[in-house]
Amino acid sequence: MTTYDFTDRTALVTGGSRGIGYATAELLLRSGATVVVTSRKADAAEAAAASLAETTGRTGRVLGLAGHVADEEAATRVCDEVVSRFGSLDVLVNNAGTNPAFGPVTEQSRTVMQKVFDINVTGPAIWAGAAVRAGLGRDTPGAIVNVSSIGALFIEDGIGVYNASKSAVMHLTRQMAHELAPSVRVNSVAPGIVRTRLSEALWKDDEDAAAATTPLGRIGEPADVADAICFLAAPSTSWITGSNLVIDGGQLVH
Repeated sequence: MTTYDFTDRTALVTGGSRGIGYATAELLLRSGATVVVTSRKADAAEAAAASLAETTGRTGRVLGLAGHVADEEAATRVCDEVVSRFGSLDVLVNNAGTNPAFGPVTEQSRTVMQKVFDINVTGPAIWAGAAVRAGLGRDTPGAIVNVSSIGALFIEDGIGVYNASKSAVMHLTRQMAHELAPSVRVNSVAPGIVRTRLSEALWKDDEDAAAATTPLGRIGEPADVADAICFLAAPSTSWITGSNLVIDGGQLVH
């Protein structure tokens, strides 16, 4: 496992109770960071924090807090609590996402589309704003990593609303990189098919077929994406901002 130097850094990972968020929190902890994970429900966040502490041995350096990603008050409350408890907020990973919409874009209801964009697009913006107001980038250089998707880069049947929201995340990343420089760097990652609950419909029924769409011959694991996120957030990559890193096993070039 690759590790990075996050000594004396505090990181906040939204949607950190499972999948890519959990794997990212684990790698951050193993790399020396103090980590706060959020989930919509307090019990899920607290259970994830307990599991991470046990797995990494970083007891006292990981905390789970409830915080719905589309709730502006929750964003402010969580970011303020991170700084109050640990003294700083240095890294924000906007990982939480959803996809309740399936089918042609023109057949989706306003309610469904609003939910997708509230969580996948508005969420990262309001959490970034809350983090900056709480002190991200104030005393030491800050970093934000947004989780997009390779679906933002091509047309795909069935999940057009989700892909449109993730395309918006890429543009949002570049916009925030411009607005928050030089004190905060902002980048995004674009995972391909990864073994997570959110993407189960793409691989669960026939994993071999899903793997065959990638030159590297397998679907991704949450740890693959976590490594890329930590790379972009690490102090050692301090001259990277406004970029998008594709992690897809070569699916785009297939």
